[in-house]
Amino acid sequence: MADALLSRRSLITQAAAVVATGASGLLLPARASGLAPTPSMRGGSNNYRPGAPIVNQIGGGGFWMTGTVRRAGDGAPLPGQRIQIWAHTTEGHERDPHSHGATLTDAKGEFRLEMPQIVPAFGQPHGHLAYDSGEFETVFLRPVMSSADDLTLAAHFVLQPL
Repeated sequence: MADALLSRRSLITQAAAVVATGASGLLLPARASGLAPTPSMRGGSNNYRPGAPIVNQIGGGGFWMTGTVRRAGDGAPLPGQRIQIWAHTTEGHERDPHSHGATLTDAKGEFRLEMPQIVPAFGQPHGHLAYDSGEFETVFLRPVMSSADDLTLAAHFVLQPL
């Protein structure tokens, strides 16, 4: 008899839980309301050079700039997107043409570009990145490194279609 009551009690409890959560909409899978686009950062466009060439590496290397590019709304990765990168490094100032280069995102919307070590400019070690290809709204980023000794810096773009 105890087994019958336990089974009956379990059934009633589970049915009540389904009714309660179903009424609140929790039976449906969770859905994001949309991934917001990345806003341009103040100072991000300083020393920007339109049309910087796509390169395999900037200077002698030793430091990695990495990141991702996704579409606003659904967050889909965006392959083949051009990202320009420049910085104040051990080999030049951020205003120097040889301190600029661009790369393309891979099939997963990821990018990587090796460059010389970033050094502090105006007291902060930071990089500059830009999406400026025209299919989406232009975005300039200026991420700051936590330490001048870091060997990588990541920046992530969420782009709004035009």
